[in-house]
Amino acid sequence: MTRKIVITGAAGLAGQNLIARLKTKPDLKIVGIDKHPTNTALLRRMHREIEVIEADLAMPGAWSNALAGADALVLNQAQIGGLVEQEFIDNNVIATKSIVAAMRKHNTPYFVHISSSVVNSKADDFYTRSKTEQEKFIDTVTDIPHVVLRPTLMFGWFDRKHLGWLRRFMDRTAIFPIPGDGKFIRQPLYVGDFAAIIASSLESRKTGTYDISGLEQINYGDLIKLIHEIVKPKARIIHIPYGLFWALLSVYGKFSKNPPFTTSQLQALVIPETFPVVDWEGIFAITATPLRQAMTETFLDPRYAGITLDF
Repeated sequence: MTRKIVITGAAGLAGQNLIARLKTKPDLKIVGIDKHPTNTALLRRMHREIEVIEADLAMPGAWSNALAGADALVLNQAQIGGLVEQEFIDNNVIATKSIVAAMRKHNTPYFVHISSSVVNSKADDFYTRSKTEQEKFIDTVTDIPHVVLRPTLMFGWFDRKHLGWLRRFMDRTAIFPIPGDGKFIRQPLYVGDFAAIIASSLESRKTGTYDISGLEQINYGDLIKLIHEIVKPKARIIHIPYGLFWALLSVYGKFSKNPPFTTSQLQALVIPETFPVVDWEGIFAITATPLRQAMTETFLDPRYAGITLDF
C-alpha cells in the first residue's frame, strides 16, 4: 500500500536531504512544498519522481489540497536568515498555523514538527523568537499526534548557509577569519542523521519532544580546521578580534539583502552554551555518523557535494 508523505520546506537543507533518502522507498508517494522558486526548480530537476508544489504557505492557496489523503506531514519550512522580522513571523509562525489548519481539514493523522535547539538558547534574534513562538503554538495542537524534534546547527549536502557557506568561502578568499580565539563549543548535527530520525519517526509514529544535538562537541575553531583538512582550500586560517569581525559583518549586511552570516548570528555563535544530549540513537533506532566521516560525505560525495542551494 502506497503512503503519501507531505514535506513543507522541501527545497531547503533538511527537506532536500530527507527526500534524497526517502525517495528510495517504493511504498511512499512524496509531495514537496516550498516557496523558493530557484530551489524548488532544483528539487524538481533532481527528483523527478516526486510531486513538487511551489507555494507560500503563509498565504491561502490550492497547496492545502495536497494534504488530502496524506498519511503524514513533515512540518519543516523555516526562515533561518535575513534582516526583516516579518519574514520570520510569516514563514515560521503564520505558515505553521495555516498548515495545521489544513491538516485538520483533511484529517492528517500524524506529523513531524522540525523545531530548533534555539528554543533552549540564550540567543535573542528574529529566528529564536519566531521558532519559540512556533513551538509554543505546536504545543497547543493536541488533536493530531506528532513528534517535536529540536536539532542543533546542521550541516550536510545542499547547505547554503552555516558550514556550507563557510566551506565555499574558503575557496574564494586567501584568508579565512575566525573571531577571537575560536573556542566556542559547537555541537554540529549531520543532516543525514537527522533525516534518518525523521524517517524513523514517520515509521514508528513517535510522539513527544526530543532535543537532537550533535553527539560530538567541538570548538568552532577546530571545526573550521577540520573542514580545511578535508577540502584543502587555498585560504589560510587567521584569528581576528571579535569587534573587527562584527564590524565587517555589519558593513557587509548594509550591502546585501540576504547575508549568509549576520551580526546576530555572530553574537549567538560566541555564547558559551551546550545543548542537551539524549540517546537519540537508541530512541530512533539509528546509528550516528562520526563527525569526520559526516564532514567528508558532506564536502566530497560525488552525488550532491557540488550542489548548492540559492539564498
